[in-house]
Amino acid sequence: MPTRVCCCCSALRPRYKRLVDNIFPEDPKDGLVKADMEKLTFYAVSAPEKLDRIGSYLAERLSRDVVRHRSGYVLIAMEALDQLLMACHSQSIKPFVESFLHMVAKLLESGEPKLQVLGTNSFVKFANIEEDTPSYHRRYDFFVSRFSAMCHSCHSDPETRTEIRIAGIRGIQGVVRKTVNDELRATIWEPQHMDKIVPSLLFNMQKIEEVDSRIGPPASPSAADKEENPAVLAENCFRELLGRATFGNMNNAVRPVFAHLDHHKLWDPNEFAVHCFKIIMYSIQAQYSHHVIQEILGHLDARKKDPPRVRAGIIQVLLEAVAIAAKGSIGPTVLEVFNTLLKHLRLSVELEASDLQEGSVGSAGPNSGSRDNEEKIVQNAIIQTIGFFGSNLPDYQRSEIMMFVMGKVPVFGASTHTLDVGQLGDLGTRRIQIMLLRSLLMVTSGYKAKTIVTALPGSFLDPLLSASLMEDYELRQLVLEVMHNLMDRHDNRAKLRGIRIIPDVADLKIKREKICRQDTSFMKKNGQQLYRHIYLGCKEEDNVQKNYELLYTSLALITIELANEEVVIDLIRLAIALQDSALVNEDGLPVFHRCGIMALVAAYLNFVSQMIAVPAFCQHVSKVIEIRTMEAPYFLPEHIFRDKCMLPKSLEKHDKSLYFLTNKIAESLGGSGYSVERLSVPYVPQVTALSSSGKKPRKPRHKCKDEDRLSRRKSIVDTVSIQVDILPSSAPSDDAVSNTEEITFETLKKAIDTNGMEEQEKEKRRLVIEKFQKAPFEEIAAQCESKANLLHDRLTQILELTIRPPPSPSGTLTITSGHAQYQSVPVYEMKFPDLCVY
Repeated sequence: MPTRVCCCCSALRPRYKRLVDNIFPEDPKDGLVKADMEKLTFYAVSAPEKLDRIGSYLAERLSRDVVRHRSGYVLIAMEALDQLLMACHSQSIKPFVESFLHMVAKLLESGEPKLQVLGTNSFVKFANIEEDTPSYHRRYDFFVSRFSAMCHSCHSDPETRTEIRIAGIRGIQGVVRKTVNDELRATIWEPQHMDKIVPSLLFNMQKIEEVDSRIGPPASPSAADKEENPAVLAENCFRELLGRATFGNMNNAVRPVFAHLDHHKLWDPNEFAVHCFKIIMYSIQAQYSHHVIQEILGHLDARKKDPPRVRAGIIQVLLEAVAIAAKGSIGPTVLEVFNTLLKHLRLSVELEASDLQEGSVGSAGPNSGSRDNEEKIVQNAIIQTIGFFGSNLPDYQRSEIMMFVMGKVPVFGASTHTLDVGQLGDLGTRRIQIMLLRSLLMVTSGYKAKTIVTALPGSFLDPLLSASLMEDYELRQLVLEVMHNLMDRHDNRAKLRGIRIIPDVADLKIKREKICRQDTSFMKKNGQQLYRHIYLGCKEEDNVQKNYELLYTSLALITIELANEEVVIDLIRLAIALQDSALVNEDGLPVFHRCGIMALVAAYLNFVSQMIAVPAFCQHVSKVIEIRTMEAPYFLPEHIFRDKCMLPKSLEKHDKSLYFLTNKIAESLGGSGYSVERLSVPYVPQVTALSSSGKKPRKPRHKCKDEDRLSRRKSIVDTVSIQVDILPSSAPSDDAVSNTEEITFETLKKAIDTNGMEEQEKEKRRLVIEKFQKAPFEEIAAQCESKANLLHDRLTQILELTIRPPPSPSGTLTITSGHAQYQSVPVYEMKFPDLCVY
């Protein structure tokens, strides 16, 4: 029962107190006296300066009723406060609000769930009111703490517990709305508040039984679910909180998420973590996506010593975030993402390698095998993230990422961009090479450049082709697949899948366009380099069926995308050279590999003959394939690559009708207008004359046969300081033509005495370079290979020769160097008045 006062005392009391007392009935069950409440409201609106006193008096009564557990009167007091709050909108409401918040705090501090819910509801109503002027002294620290505690309610009754948690979430939502709309809204974004709000919401979101794992943004919950389900309500509040975050406070809202996931060990399994970050990425403004990605990368660095599954869970979250951010703008974090991922890739490989070494030195522990498998999970997650991120970037950024990743592949010597793999050993280095190439394969997937120069610039092509000559067949496969992604601009690769004899190429419906000038220039500059690596790749001893299939596809794609008449002739020369190498077998390849090369040549010549549509050429190829089908089926891809294929003991005694003959091909192409003079010059793979950077290829870290195989074949462009006369062959012959060189006194003098000869040297260099630019490279190489070897390797020895004058005016000069004595060269005049040879 409320305290009643006598009539005399009541008349002396202030009017606002009398009005307040009149709204309380004798029996609280009767509820608020509406007539008196209307009078109080009219009085408050008419005299707003009395609002603070009305609020103070109501707060005094409510505090007394709360202590005395008079819940009925508490409800009436709060209802009156709510009505006054909704009716009065003036500057004088500020003091009244302080009394109101004080009463709400009293209710929240009480231990009764009903009063807590009542106070929360009143606060939510207050939060929806827009105030005309900001409040510079009001703070909501208590409410943040109290509402957060209610979100973690552990009441014994499930229904009551749910009710309290819903009230706490709604209270947090009210605080967020009130402070965001306030001029001092920055206070709610302080770390001490976010550390309470965000974990409270995430704690309730964990109760979702079925996590939405769709790629797109999750569906918005219905209004009924928001009110009844704490998880749905918390998720909605979390979205609203993130949607209001700005540039300066984004990190404060995201960092508590990591702390919550770490504390509750939610990275493994990581379904809830992925769900949270999907909500984050879809809720924040697009221009702030890079902040979230930076936070994930920073957390990954901080947890680098955690178990592999935890790191894999974080990387998976990064993948989901990147997948969403890549559709918009991610700012300057592109290279940072790749740098961090590659750093953790190296770390994972180091851990895996150290575990393997410990297992080999001592007895392997029971968990060593599972540890290795878990590290592979981390590595695969990193590769998937790199590839997916790169494949979703714009083309101009993707080309930079391709260069960046390729620069990390440990193929060449030490570089500023190369990963430090010095402590990994061969096994660890190979592991990183495979994973980086796999990620590069994913990055290049779907990349369509208008010109091949854009897709394969020299700075990218050189290291890529160097990797294609490594000893590991799996690495070579990945390199070829990367090249196919970049060369196949019309999606023809799927039609060429599998090495086979195609009866009618027209049925494949190959898409192609006319070769542009840029592509023609690319092939003139880099064609010989491509041919050489294909040639050497076919002769690797560890090739398997997939290697031959990819090499065949490479030849076919070059024919489709980059071939003019000159390139077609070069490709046919390359195919014939491969056939000859399989027959001669200088490298000592097994019979299977030799037959595989023969099958590859047959499949490609069948393809190219139909592509250029020369009937005589097609007839010759078809005839050879038909004879092989009858007499030597192991020379065809359909037979040699079967599981059980009978192989011949040798390939030397076969009839020439089983082989593709150069003279037949030249005759057929010449009749159709092709320039076939170069077909008579055998193809010889040479080290590229001049690269775009002017540097020689560097030796790969991984064992590579590139330099070993061609150690005797040197570039002839370094001999431009000496005048060389090439004696053309008078008649074609199967034996190599041994050319001779005339070395006269003037030749030696010009080679040694360079003072005053700068102009002549420049002119000679210009002539030689022009000669090598215009003349076919293979034709020059075939004519002067022995000469180039001698001049390139023994140039220093020539300058150190001891020249002895002959007894007669027409003597000879004998050059002896090392273990070989070369042919005597006639010297027409042996007068050396001013010549000193050192």
